[in-house]
Amino acid sequence: MNIILIGPPGAGKGTQAKRMIDRLGVPQISTGDMFRAAVKEGTPMGKKAKEYMDKGALVPDDVVIGVVRERFQKPDAKKGFVLDGFPRTLEQAKALDGLLSDMGTKLDHVVVIEVPDDFLVERLTGRRTCKGCGYMHHVKFDAPKKDGVCDKCGGDLYLRDDDKEATIRDRLTTYHGQTSPLIEYYGKANVVRKVDGTMSMEDVQKAIAKAIGA
Repeated sequence: MNIILIGPPGAGKGTQAKRMIDRLGVPQISTGDMFRAAVKEGTPMGKKAKEYMDKGALVPDDVVIGVVRERFQKPDAKKGFVLDGFPRTLEQAKALDGLLSDMGTKLDHVVVIEVPDDFLVERLTGRRTCKGCGYMHHVKFDAPKKDGVCDKCGGDLYLRDDDKEATIRDRLTTYHGQTSPLIEYYGKANVVRKVDGTMSMEDVQKAIAKAIGA
């Protein structure tokens, strides 16, 4: 089963991807993991990607697709995959179509985890991370017993830059501008499965399983 997972930052894609791969027995393929593995292994595309990463530059789409192609050729991807964080743009989606066509396969499902912006902002700005152990509390959903102090280790809790409202709004703007158009694009192929991401993690997991028939 070949699946793409789409959703705004903070929608829980990483969590759901891990649950899906356990259920389906296929690998989760995220761009970050792919790049790190390709660079570490010194593959031809990994070396190209490293040149851009070392400069702090965006890796161009042709190199990204090259890394994806290398990843798809590994034995664990023969039964399928869950793509998380790729494609991000229409250009990447079209390139992926070409790659899958070359391989004689196609996408089965594009799972879209839908969460309203304001809900996400509340979810993410409420997170407080422990400087000591890294545990993450939430001021509303998992409040610490003592304000500003981690229940697990007694360390100081703080608001990460990634969890500040301005940062989150910027990331959401990028998502809506670049990635949201993929939903309409894949809708033409009748492979989009929309799931309500405001539910509990367990209910989202059940809804995804039902949507993809797994």
